[in-house]
Amino acid sequence: MCTGGCAKCLGTTLIPLAVLCTLANILLFFPGGKVVENNVHITNEVWYFGGILGSGVLMIFPALVFLGLKNNDCCGCCGNESCGKRFAIFSSIIFAAVGVLGAGYCFVLSAVALNRGPKCYNGTEWTYPFQDGNYLANHTLWNACQSPENIVPWNLTLFSLLLVMSGIQVVLCGIQVVNGLFGTICGDCQCCGCCGGDGTV
Repeated sequence: MCTGGCAKCLGTTLIPLAVLCTLANILLFFPGGKVVENNVHITNEVWYFGGILGSGVLMIFPALVFLGLKNNDCCGCCGNESCGKRFAIFSSIIFAAVGVLGAGYCFVLSAVALNRGPKCYNGTEWTYPFQDGNYLANHTLWNACQSPENIVPWNLTLFSLLLVMSGIQVVLCGIQVVNGLFGTICGDCQCCGCCGGDGTV
């Protein structure tokens, strides 16, 4: 497959993942699907915006760059004739690295949040009643959270989704790093002919 075609495929996959990660992070601001009376009752990791910034906003830029590579001709990129396609492919490596950092940020935050558990009311105070992910294998511990209702499965589901989707994003951006290096060194599989010839760029 052409490096541009591969990049377009990756970009097409990253955009819906970025949207889903953003939505998952937004839903975490509503513990148990309800509006909280005080923002301090929301789990701290939600406020770090891992799904909104890391796997959301920062992932849109690499995705758009990947999508644009397929349309760049062999004489220029983005309408600039002084910019060759190899440079455009090389620049995608930088954006892919940004994507890895953003998705990695979300991945780490989600892992920490899952290990720590949600912030909830245990009958006396708002606290984190679980330690070192002990609630993950022992569902009877979930009863320690009296409010908000269903906060444990809510946080567990959404942070698990963020963990999986950000992990996929890291892999896809890593693939583009390899794809970009290959395209920079060897050129794309074909030239559009605007330079008056065919073959690799």
